[in-house]
Amino acid sequence: MTTEQHRGQATTEYALVLLVAAIIATLVIAWATAGGGAGKIGSLFDNVFESILSRATAPVE
Repeated sequence: MTTEQHRGQATTEYALVLLVAAIIATLVIAWATAGGGAGKIGSLFDNVFESILSRATAPVE
């Protein structure tokens, strides 16, 4: 393979990776906004913040 062929292959691979990432991001956004995921994500963040705050305010022995 020549250098130009390697560059073309790398460009193609990069484009495919970006395409797959965009598809995954679109699916996650669709799930989070329409599929009831917003409530689950809100719950997750609430639990995380509650856990952090309870550890930050708990007395140290």
